[in-house]
Amino acid sequence: MIRIVLVEDQAMLRDSLACTISAQQDMEVVASLADAADALEATRRTDATCALLDVCTENDSSGIVAARLIKEELPDVRVVVMTGLPEITFVERAREAGVDSFVYKNVGTNELLGIIRSTMEGYSTFPLAKRGIIPDGVDLTPVEIDILRLVCESKTRKEIAQELYLSEGTVKRHISEILAKTGYDNILRLAVHAVSNGLIVPGM
Repeated sequence: MIRIVLVEDQAMLRDSLACTISAQQDMEVVASLADAADALEATRRTDATCALLDVCTENDSSGIVAARLIKEELPDVRVVVMTGLPEITFVERAREAGVDSFVYKNVGTNELLGIIRSTMEGYSTFPLAKRGIIPDGVDLTPVEIDILRLVCESKTRKEIAQELYLSEGTVKRHISEILAKTGYDNILRLAVHAVSNGLIVPGM
């Protein structure tokens, strides 16, 4: 029996998923939560064998942070992370956290159940392509992504320089690179596009 801790902050989706999963002969939801910060304790308390975690949950908690904590303390527990946001760093950060599989919420229920089962059997599932800032999949460097994220958080060039331990001139050069790569003429316009399309989630 696959014993699952489910973390999803939308109550309707959480209840629907819990019903669907528990209706399976080989699966059981042993805890259903809205806040990823409670995931490790719930996984430990219920002897769960799998954690199904949303990335962005109640109280600004992160399923990716929870996944790292679970894998560090309970390495045999399989972790599947899901999100409805195409945030450009989520997949990479999930891999770094030791997540076993990553899935976007636009998959069908049967596909999600299949991914949980295959993950329990030791197979990993991750999206094939890294999603880019614009449709043709521009690749930004980690520093460029950090700078864009801070712009999305309304930080000034001086504040960005201080936070990333760079000179203002270096930040300015990186911003020029970002604009050249993405075809935008204004970093604030790009920031609005990135946030409104879920490509950058400020504060994550």
